Amino acid sequence: MSKVVTILGSAALKVGKWQRPAGEPIQELEHEVLARLVVNAIEDAGVDRQDIGSLIFSLPRPYTVQKYFGTFMANYLRLPCTGTVAELMGNGMTAALAFETAANDIRLGRSKVALALGINFETAVTAAEHMMSSMRTTGDVDFHTPFGFTPISWYAMDAARYIHDYGSSREQLATVAVKNRFHASLNPIAQFRKPITLDEVLTQSPIVEPLGLFEVPPRSDGAVCLVLAEEDIARSTNRPYVRVRSRGFFHEGAHQINEVPNNMIALAAAERAGQTAFSEAGVAPSDIDFAEVYAPCTIIEVLVSEALGFAPRGQGARMAQEGETTLGGRIPICTSGGLQSRGHPAYVTPFYSFVEAMDQLRNRAGQRQVANAELAVTSAELGNYNAAMVHVLEAVR
Repeated sequence: MSKVVTILGSAALKVGKWQRPAGEPIQELEHEVLARLVVNAIEDAGVDRQDIGSLIFSLPRPYTVQKYFGTFMANYLRLPCTGTVAELMGNGMTAALAFETAANDIRLGRSKVALALGINFETAVTAAEHMMSSMRTTGDVDFHTPFGFTPISWYAMDAARYIHDYGSSREQLATVAVKNRFHASLNPIAQFRKPITLDEVLTQSPIVEPLGLFEVPPRSDGAVCLVLAEEDIARSTNRPYVRVRSRGFFHEGAHQINEVPNNMIALAAAERAGQTAFSEAGVAPSDIDFAEVYAPCTIIEVLVSEALGFAPRGQGARMAQEGETTLGGRIPICTSGGLQSRGHPAYVTPFYSFVEAMDQLRNRAGQRQVANAELAVTSAELGNYNAAMVHVLEAVR
């Protein structure tokens, strides 16, 4: 019988610009940054470091000089492991895959305690190098990449299609950016915390029509360590913890924009993964108190909110405009500030979703606390939600 997985502790770097250009005399060293978070997360969890059996890392960005980063860190931390030491990669889903691998070591009894952790430094890399890497990791190098096809361009197509199909508007979609900045203003680890108005969103420089600067994610540095444990360990600490109630996954067998015609704004993978997670947890979307979803652009938050059943098809933008996804609303979404304002250190972004869920479910979210939060949903994606992973999380106090 598989073990019940819990999340006991966390530590996260404030999202922002930490990386220095090569050649500068003072550098933020990635292994030192992550090691400090490991110490803090273990202290937060109240576990014995000798019980740690697995270290599952999100793969660092290609700009990280130290390769075999995971085994290097195992040495630096002096943590011998009997479970697994590995690095995982899956673009936007990278950290979610690392989390799930750590959880599986606990489910299978390989480890009593596992760390899911990683660091993403990218802000000192030139825009050209970063874009070339992004296109090659997110697109077909024989079809997409030669034409300069980027993730923001396909999200922009989603927005244009949504506006056309459902009679929405850029103004309606832009309210998501305003809402997320408000949430970020209450989050001390968010990258951008100054509140913005709808007019400010609409007058920013266009990135890809109809999306402007505040409607897309920034480049970000970040790092997170999560402590996962079997439930017997969690109970023994006499501390609040988060139970992983269920997990759903679906890959539609497509790579970004597929040559096979489909409904690109349905986010079918998110719908299927969400249905699996809700069914396994024995809950419905209406039972969820808040959601922390992977949504690089405003339109994706709207689409995934519909795919997960929080809004009817075509009504997600209206729901955001009317305040239903804002703190105090019917279903707060991205209380951390979302990827546009909390920031988007891509290979660790899903870890930040778990950090926010933990803060909320342990009643540690301060001014952005969702009242009586008991059940949460997190999501992560590959491509244009060609694949999705959804978790239902539960507070145990």
